[in-house]
Formats: sequence, C-alpha cells, structure tokens
Amino acid sequence: MKIVAISPPFNFTKEIEVITGLFENGLQTYHIRKPLYRKARLRDFLEKVPTEFRNRIIIHSHHSLIRSFNLQGVHYTEKDLEPTFRNWYRERSLASRIKKLVRTTSHKKLASLYEKSDMPFEYVFLMPVFDPITGNYQSGYYEQGIKAAIQKTGKKIIVMGGVNIEKIEKINELGFYGMGLSACLWDKEDPVKEYIKITRRCSELGIPVT
Repeated sequence: MKIVAISPPFNFTKEIEVITGLFENGLQTYHIRKPLYRKARLRDFLEKVPTEFRNRIIIHSHHSLIRSFNLQGVHYTEKDLEPTFRNWYRERSLASRIKKLVRTTSHKKLASLYEKSDMPFEYVFLMPVFDPITGNYQSGYYEQGIKAAIQKTGKKIIVMGGVNIEKIEKINELGFYGMGLSACLWDKEDPVKEYIKITRRCSELGIPVT
C-alpha cells in the first residue's frame, strides 16, 4: 500500500515542521498543492524543506522548479493536460532534462479512468470516493465499478476523499494501489502522530507500506 500525503491548499502553522516529521517517520511521497502560491512563494516554501527530503516531493504547480530542487516529480491538472503549445513545450523541456520524472494526475469519475493517455503517469488519484461524514461512497462510486476499473485499466490508482484509519481495510479489499492522506492528517492536532497511527494500523492488518 503506497501512502501519499497531500498538503493543505492553505497556509498551515508549522507545516514545514510537520512535513519533516512525516518524512522522518517513513513517508516517501508528499504532494505540495498550493494553487494560490506564485512561483516565488513556492520556491521559498521548498527552500525550507530539508535538502535530504526534497526528492520525496511532487509539486502541483510551477513545474519548472523541479530542476532547481531535485524533486520527485510533478502533478498534472486538467489545465496542464490541455493540448496547448505551452503545455507541450513544458513537458518536452522537463522530459529532455530529467531522466527519472514521476508524473501523476487525478480523476473524478470512474469512466475517465478508461480513457487512454500518452502521458506515462506513475499513478493516478481517484477522488473523492468516500463521504468524510457518513463514510459511504460518494455519488457515482460503487464497489463493483471500482474493482472493475482497478482490474481492467491496469492503472495504479490511489484513493482520495474521506480516507482515514477506519477505511484502511476497505481500501485494501477494493484493491487500490494506495491511499492519499489529506484532511485526516490536517484536521488533527498532531498530523505526524496520526500518520504513525495509520502506518501502525496497516502493519497490524499485514499490509506492507511503501
């Protein structure tokens, strides 16, 4: 089970301290999603992350910064995937300069998982799957459809939306490649402590964590 943590879109007190704590406790991939950050502000943010952990970071904007910080990869939004010259040039530039580049994207419907893409995505997010209040599936998602998509598309799918410690068994049962942690960390007083609880629960269930 791959565990991915996603940053809050807003400013979070002591976020760099939390990120460092997550990495020190085994987290291998952290997505920085700050849609309102300008390039200079995101650069300042990345500079505060300890150098030895920067290769575990994937950014959702200002992709060119990957070259300056030796980051793990980039996330592509719907806008990034539009067939424009700007997007084509950016991708060509990244591909020519960075040999090992992790690319990810997101899907909001099961049907879109079946669409073919020329982009070599390492994994994709499916979101939002669970209702954070009731724990039930969000509209448009159902077990048979989820299992079919995982088995038939051949894509490594990471579930997001309503993911928490109580959902680990179900996520594993459905066959997801991994789970994305966001609100279940940032809504807690101690996000690092919650992450440790989640990894321990995986261990109790016999689910290897990567």
